[in-house]
Amino acid sequence: MKRLQHLWRKSALLTVLLVTSGSVSAWAQEAAAAAGADGAVSVAEATSFYNVVFGCGVVNLMTWIALFAVSLATVAFIIDGCLSIKRQKLIPSELINGVRESLANGDLAAATAACQVNPSPLSRILQAGFGNVQEGYDVTREAVTSCAEMENEKLIQRVSYLNVCGQIGPMLGLLGTVIGMVLAFASLATAAGASKAALLAIAISTALWTTVVGLLIAIPALLAYTLLKNYATRLILEMESTVLDLIKVLRNAEVQQ
Repeated sequence: MKRLQHLWRKSALLTVLLVTSGSVSAWAQEAAAAAGADGAVSVAEATSFYNVVFGCGVVNLMTWIALFAVSLATVAFIIDGCLSIKRQKLIPSELINGVRESLANGDLAAATAACQVNPSPLSRILQAGFGNVQEGYDVTREAVTSCAEMENEKLIQRVSYLNVCGQIGPMLGLLGTVIGMVLAFASLATAAGASKAALLAIAISTALWTTVVGLLIAIPALLAYTLLKNYATRLILEMESTVLDLIKVLRNAEVQQ
């Protein structure tokens, strides 16, 4: 009888130990899962766009504001360049037809009036040539070339702001990255244990976002600058050639004043 009681006590104790160990194991797994979820949430919060922009100090925020301003300026200058550097706007066909007809009739006054009615870079180049007709064809040609160079410089100056944006964007991005790296290594002084590596990785990835945005600004800005500059130069050369073709009739013709 005593032996049966002893065996029953051992079996009961063993059952309690098994149940307890299972409960502890289940609790440990739940705790680990909860810790992992909290870690994932903290990493997601640390790398969120709001934290990248607003969570790294005043200097970093000022860098992001400058990056946003440069990006808006880039878009504005691209739109302005596309609207201002247009063939019909720089070389209006009605002006060419009016001047050609007037010069064919030997009426310089009518050709000058056509330039005044249609103000454009082409009309200014033509007026520079008409103003030196009495000095001879060579002087007229030099005046046309000089005025064409001035008009080219005016157009290039408007486009050159895109080049400035393309240069400033990566510099601001690099500045933001350097500031982030400084803050990242400074924050390691308050971290301990294995959390240092994770903290450093999160801080570096956050800091590199400014470089990414700076490059995203610079690439389209420099591409648009090159395309618009080449297009403007080609149109200016075409204008100069058109003007020289129009005033060829003045070389040996008598012009009515």
